[in-house]
Amino acid sequence: MGDPKFSRKTYDTPSHPWQGERIKAEVEVVREFGLKNKTEVWKAETMLRNLRKQSRELQARLRAGDAQAKVESEALLNKCARIGILPVTGGTLNDILVLTDSDILSRRLQTVVYEKGLSSTIRQARQMITHGHIFINGHRVTVPGYIVRREEEASVELNAASPFTDEMHPMRMSPDAKALLMEKKEEAHRRTEAAQAAESKADAEEAGITAEDGDL
Repeated sequence: MGDPKFSRKTYDTPSHPWQGERIKAEVEVVREFGLKNKTEVWKAETMLRNLRKQSRELQARLRAGDAQAKVESEALLNKCARIGILPVTGGTLNDILVLTDSDILSRRLQTVVYEKGLSSTIRQARQMITHGHIFINGHRVTVPGYIVRREEEASVELNAASPFTDEMHPMRMSPDAKALLMEKKEEAHRRTEAAQAAESKADAEEAGITAEDGDL
């Protein structure tokens, strides 16, 4: 039938356009990750929604004894591990259900460039990418929203011909700023681990209460 006249949208828009709390939260996300507009937030939300849907469906099929579901579950977990939103080993389908939009947005090339200290601000990272200053595995990538796979993260670097390779370039991140950024990342990591530990403890206590109720 030929190519379609118009390409289909790859994301879902909010069901209601005027929701104050949602709009405020989206504005904060756009500012935090230096996004161009809310469309990029909706793309991350749609990606996360699809992953959660697959996780729920696979869990239901596993409970029903579907052998194929086990193969598909492993493929889904491996996919999430490759893009860095789940650990390489030990991830479960339940872990997918507790992921947030920030987990997806933190794997964007723009965020990775900033967190590696190649740019002084998150918005400068976007500009550097679109202007061709960033390479992955020796190839120029000009899409700020590109999802960086775990194996590619170490190869994210500046173009050898870029003026930003000069440590004395006025727009390079200062050592003090790099140290502050690393400190913030470590603090965020500690908070995440503390939250996960608290959640695991709560689940264990709830399981214990349920077991006691069953004994009664």
